[in-house]
Amino acid sequence: MNKTVSEAKEFAKEVKPLAKEARAHHIDIGICVPYLCLEPVKKILKNSMIVGSENVHYLESGAYTGEISIPMLKDINISWSLVGHSERREYDNETSEKCNKKILALLANNMIPVYCCGESLETFEAGKTKQFVKEQIITGLKDVSAEDVKKVVIAYEPIWSIGTGKNASSEIAEDVCKFIRKIIRQLYDTKTANKVRILYGGSVKPNNIREYLSQKDVDGALVGGASLKFESYHELLTNIE
Repeated sequence: MNKTVSEAKEFAKEVKPLAKEARAHHIDIGICVPYLCLEPVKKILKNSMIVGSENVHYLESGAYTGEISIPMLKDINISWSLVGHSERREYDNETSEKCNKKILALLANNMIPVYCCGESLETFEAGKTKQFVKEQIITGLKDVSAEDVKKVVIAYEPIWSIGTGKNASSEIAEDVCKFIRKIIRQLYDTKTANKVRILYGGSVKPNNIREYLSQKDVDGALVGGASLKFESYHELLTNIE
């Protein structure tokens, strides 16, 4: 819940030139913005970089005041959406079962879900991270075909490392991302698991993004606060080129 429409449009104009720089280094970059900002930002960025929604409903229409449907997103050429972000899970009681419905609906409409998973500090300190994340992955990907799961982007974001300044080490990030890939391999096969992009999110900043992305099973980053200003957004890109 950041940036007014006018602020988002200004930001989009600033970052658009970075798309060419990213493509030159075979890097996919994008932004997920509030609903009000989606259409104006997409008009500015067009297909130069990914523009995604922060959330979506799994039904096409109905008495769900305040929700946004897949047809609404498709009508303004949005084809990516976050699913199950930790803040949605924490503040809006979003369950993995509900996330599964959203993932299936997005895939049925040829859209890309970015499925977020991650544990609380209590779960982490109890040593139950993998058990917790495994349940999220298995439930979230229920009934997703091997062909479709390759389109799903998974983001591991430990809740205890978001906005707290308490970073998960690159070793922890790699360990959990590797574990997620192992689960996908068990659910599908090795070739499929290697095709799935797994991101790390949690206090990612320009000064640590390279360390995270140097890990074998960390394919990218889901960035929060450090992506809100052009200078740090640009620095994130230059530090992984």
